[in-house]
Amino acid sequence: MAIGLELSRVTQQINDSRWSIIWSVLFGMLVGLIGTCILVKVLKKILFGLEPYEISTLFEQRQAMLQSIKEGVVAVDDRGEVTLINDAAQELLNYRKSQDDEKLSTLSHSWSQVVDVSEVLRDGTPRRDEEITIKDRITVRLLLINTVPVRSNGVIIGAISTFRDKTEVRKLMQRLDGLVNYADALRERSHEFMNKLHVILGLLHLKSYKQLEDYILKTANNYQEEIGSLLGKIKSPVIAGFLISKINRATDLGHTLILNSESQLPDSGSEDQVATLITTLGNLIENALEALGPEPGGEISVFVV
Repeated sequence: MAIGLELSRVTQQINDSRWSIIWSVLFGMLVGLIGTCILVKVLKKILFGLEPYEISTLFEQRQAMLQSIKEGVVAVDDRGEVTLINDAAQELLNYRKSQDDEKLSTLSHSWSQVVDVSEVLRDGTPRRDEEITIKDRITVRLLLINTVPVRSNGVIIGAISTFRDKTEVRKLMQRLDGLVNYADALRERSHEFMNKLHVILGLLHLKSYKQLEDYILKTANNYQEEIGSLLGKIKSPVIAGFLISKINRATDLGHTLILNSESQLPDSGSEDQVATLITTLGNLIENALEALGPEPGGEISVFVV
């Protein structure tokens, strides 16, 4: 007894199975292609349409920007965990990195003791110009901090705090005050110089050239003695502006205030020294003006080193 299959039937079954496999593969490829397109679109949306090399470039630029600014920057997530801190922040907060590059998560507890960001994370209310004190064994720093929430699609996902040493802000304000005083002092003398210009114009019309030469030389010498020499000896714009304002005040009262020729004061940059010196000089000059009384013609000599 023998059993067999016709070769034509076997060939037909193979052909039928082959087309089923081909159609299955083509269908799988089509589904895979559609899925890949959808996945690419989703990833593009998540990555804001950026290519990998563009993301890498932006990351490097962000790191360079954060490390180059003088202000401290600290970012936290929605749980208050530190996710980013730049070098300036670590210096201002007296943080020290360990040899194995201390992880950001270990700074979260220390940061929460410095700034309470729970309110910002809870209701999204920014906190502006807060003052905090940072102490260590040697120095005490007063920091000016601003904290704002970070939102994504209307949901708070974290917060960013930026801060700087308030002593630097005070130093800049003192320098600005000195420049303002200097400008005010020059403005007060503008009328006097205008009168002198009218005198010069009158002497020119009268062709009194000898008197004109003497008047110009005298005016130039007086300016050099009063203002030019002062600016050459007093390097701090705050102190210089203060002294010029006192010179004008003495002139208005009919007295003369001069700076001793031996005076020399460099710009130390210390706000405490500047504040102390202004207070001391102000009290001494005012006491001297009161001692001279209302009768004009008095002279006050100031010696600063």
